[in-house]
Amino acid sequence: YNRLRKTNPFPEFTGRVCPHPCEVGCTCNLGGDPVNIKEKELSIIERAYESGLIKPEPPEVRTGKTVAIVGSGPSGLCVAEYLNRRGHSVTVYERSDRVGGLLMYGIPNMKLEKTYIERKVKLMEKEGVVFKTGVNVGVDVKAQDLKKQYDAVVLCCGASNPRDIKAPGRKSKGIYFAVDYLTRVTKHVLNPEFTDFVDAKWKNVLVIGGGDTGNDCVGSSIRQGAKSVVQLEMMPQPPKERTESNPWPEWPKVLKTDYGQQEAIAVFGKDPRIYETTVKEFIKDDKGVLKQVKCVKLAWEKDEKTGRMKMSEIAGSEYVLDVDLVFIAAGFLGTQDYIAKDFELKLTERTNVATKPGQYKTSADRVFVAGDMHRGQSLVVWAIREGREVAKAVDQDLMGYSNLG
Repeated sequence: YNRLRKTNPFPEFTGRVCPHPCEVGCTCNLGGDPVNIKEKELSIIERAYESGLIKPEPPEVRTGKTVAIVGSGPSGLCVAEYLNRRGHSVTVYERSDRVGGLLMYGIPNMKLEKTYIERKVKLMEKEGVVFKTGVNVGVDVKAQDLKKQYDAVVLCCGASNPRDIKAPGRKSKGIYFAVDYLTRVTKHVLNPEFTDFVDAKWKNVLVIGGGDTGNDCVGSSIRQGAKSVVQLEMMPQPPKERTESNPWPEWPKVLKTDYGQQEAIAVFGKDPRIYETTVKEFIKDDKGVLKQVKCVKLAWEKDEKTGRMKMSEIAGSEYVLDVDLVFIAAGFLGTQDYIAKDFELKLTERTNVATKPGQYKTSADRVFVAGDMHRGQSLVVWAIREGREVAKAVDQDLMGYSNLG
């Protein structure tokens, strides 16, 4: 446990939700099975809690420096953990009603039970970290106020600007962004009195997007009692085994059947995914309610000029699906405008917050950035990595040196 906590402050999270790229890159893959690192770190942290090894460890000395962290996802929590250990006084602002960011509301409860997040947050509070929920920085509290009140500000707001599907009929009732759906479902699970959630029971559900978030929508819909679930993926179906162009230790670009698809196969008798397909039109009834979706098959071919793969619709391949609910899980486009404007930040072409290569200080004075807001939509392990590195950068800026690893 002491060895593990030096590099990973949240093995109780990564041991449950990380796709474990470390296992994919393990040299044991060359002659057999990899070291099951994910299971090991989860068993270590849970054993540590059970045996009483984990106790509040507030810093013995405070530096007198104050830091505001905006966002309480994995990167924000990581920054808070390390800067508080160092002795700085840390306050974390979260616009939602609970701490955790996408860990809390972007990942379903069956995949990451929220009691594990709450357990860690309570420990951090006992160690001196202050959490302020229900505060939307940029709206409720302005950037200038934070900069006056704190010695440094770290932005960990995520890449929460969802990519939309621009097709006729998009305004039909019954179409939701995936994270909005997952958030409201989780709120209902945590508090049954919260009734403003989307219920897929007895509904024909279409999930647009083949990634982890799309898979979570498939699993959540089935558990709510959906009548049918279909998942659209624009890309071709991956091969079942590595190709020669995808050697170890690269991430294996092979067909992955996650828990959502496994449950769909168990309930409906078939894989819900349809590949090389996109939405052509959302069809609504005379009351504006979604009733069908027109889909079209896609063809992929290499562009001779650029060498990149490009897609085109296959003429005459349109077909219609009966659909009551659509969940758009097509990824994210980066930083939300109101935060960037309030802090007067420079952005990259991909609307991530701009910094010098390998650095975390933004174009605004005493303002730093980390996580998805800095690098774009990514994994929890990258959020932790960036959280550790930005903590060291902030510490260096405040103290003139840093002893954070």
